[in-house]
Amino acid sequence: MADKGSGPDSPLRDDEAKKRLEGELRANRGIRMEEDHEPEPAGEDQPAVRRSPEGAFEGGTPPGMTGDDVEIRSDLARHLDPSIYPADRATVLESLRGNNAPDSVLARAENLPGGQPFANVQDIARALGLGVEERRT
Repeated sequence: MADKGSGPDSPLRDDEAKKRLEGELRANRGIRMEEDHEPEPAGEDQPAVRRSPEGAFEGGTPPGMTGDDVEIRSDLARHLDPSIYPADRATVLESLRGNNAPDSVLARAENLPGGQPFANVQDIARALGLGVEERRT
């Protein structure tokens, strides 16, 4: 005859285990952190970490551009259909209006010169007097 409460599968042990694991059961996941998942500190002999790839620009803006230039160019690109190029002033304005561009973007685009084709957003930014990305060679 089996001894009640002393076997590994007994109801008493089940209740004890359930109490110990109650938080994990409620959370439907493990709540205890295992040592394997803890990040190890960097050793003193480790090289410094470079977060950007070799040759990439630092500080968030490409050379030749300010933060405002990047933001304006991004707003233009976000509200222009990629299929419009090459585009003239009227096509750019039509695309911006059709994509519900903010008034500030429309007002800036209205300063584009007429009769000039634009091959991409970079050409539009250059025509508006914004800084454009300088390619490193």
